[in-house]
Amino acid sequence: MGTETVGAEQRQPVMADVAKLAGVSHQTVSRVLNGAPHVRPDTRERVLAAIRELDYRPNSAARALVTRRSQTLGVVSFDSTLYGPASMLDGIERAARSAGYFVSVASLRSLDSRSVQEAVDRLRDQGVEGVLVIAPQTSAVSAVARLSSSVPVVAVGSGTQAPLPMVSVDNRSGAEAVTRNLLDLGHRTVHHLAGPAGWMESQDREDGWRRTLEAAGAPVPPVESGDWSARSGYEAGLRIAELSEVTAVFCANDHMALGLLRALHEAGRSIPGDISVVGFDDIPEAAYFTPPLTTVRQDFGELGRRALELLVEELEGVPHARTHVQISSEMVLRRSAGPAPRR
Repeated sequence: MGTETVGAEQRQPVMADVAKLAGVSHQTVSRVLNGAPHVRPDTRERVLAAIRELDYRPNSAARALVTRRSQTLGVVSFDSTLYGPASMLDGIERAARSAGYFVSVASLRSLDSRSVQEAVDRLRDQGVEGVLVIAPQTSAVSAVARLSSSVPVVAVGSGTQAPLPMVSVDNRSGAEAVTRNLLDLGHRTVHHLAGPAGWMESQDREDGWRRTLEAAGAPVPPVESGDWSARSGYEAGLRIAELSEVTAVFCANDHMALGLLRALHEAGRSIPGDISVVGFDDIPEAAYFTPPLTTVRQDFGELGRRALELLVEELEGVPHARTHVQISSEMVLRRSAGPAPRR
């Protein structure tokens, strides 16, 4: 019943059709749609019933002219299939939908100052009310620091270095937890397979690992580095497999841990009998690795919710108790980590 037939053509119902069916004025329908007070409950219900019967969809552009609110937020995202940035974007989009906002995404190949500024300007021209910038790299943090914008901007995933409101996962505490767990299992030290330079997660996770070893008086081994991929984890694993003194490895993400496990298996090293391996992220496949991977889980749904909350507070001029919000992470114990082997 959502359309009227005129000859062979169909047209979508308009506000006048709702008003006619409900027996009210055009202005009353508009007040109901915009949530205005002083509409009698029975009148409001008649209008809503007419909207449902006609399957009426308000014109968002016209509504924005009346309310001066587009209900649209912009997101500047790094063009990446990596689990972290992709999950941040998914968390933001889910939170926005739940809060009644539309999301317009600008996906960039590089997060330099010019690209980020152009993306924010483009989103602003589309009428977004505010912008969230997913900034997982130091270059992105620098770009966000130089932003000029007439709409509120919140950084997401930028550690604690962004000079504006931001929300991120507490990577350091997660790295500290898994490193401490391995030391408590009797390992003399823990080796680290770090992510690439220039990534906030890589820096924070390495820092948490290093601080835990130093606080425990444990040796701090040289760091191996990868590029977040399983291939780089495999290549590092081939080198690590030749080092008889290695009994525990903390990988900065689960994909590199997967590659490392493959290399260790091929070298005949038992997991966790000879070497314990832990990761970070808790990707959906982590529970199905061989063996299932001990790792750190990040709550991207909560990250999206808090980022949206912070941005909406900026929009509404609500004073912040904190402008730097960190979401706690959670260690997930599985079978890839165990007691240090007896030597």
